[in-house]
Amino acid sequence: MSCREDTREIEPNLEGRGLRIGVVMSRFNQEVGEGLLSGCCAELARLGVASADVTLATVPGALELPLALLTMAQSGKFDALVALGAVIRGETYHFEIVSNESARGISEVQIETGIPIANAVLTTENDDQALVRMVQKGSEAAQAAVEMANLLKAVK
Repeated sequence: MSCREDTREIEPNLEGRGLRIGVVMSRFNQEVGEGLLSGCCAELARLGVASADVTLATVPGALELPLALLTMAQSGKFDALVALGAVIRGETYHFEIVSNESARGISEVQIETGIPIANAVLTTENDDQALVRMVQKGSEAAQAAVEMANLLKAVK
């Protein structure tokens, strides 16, 4: 849908060939992280991103994601990044702190560096919700990373 007939519209582009993608995965809730990674890597391959153009780093938990993402973003080696992890509600307020702070940190890195980051850190009430969502969310993150990398290239 265009504003006017002569408006130039940048169409979504999911062509991954030639893109360099960095993935940072939290090892906390390992099974969910691996499921997210599986969905992400399968979708990156389907979109044409070469496995040699994907770099994976792991961190202890969701609060460590932003620093690793920042370092990768500042390296100049990546067109887009993906954050993978799971924060599952427990019996304490810690869930809210980790969920909010990791999301804030990831957003800040993206805005500060200009490198798109697909945030696939699941925040769920229980393990079952995370297990049901993990592969699909990983796949969606791969699509978002590729689309945003291509959008920024088109705009520049």
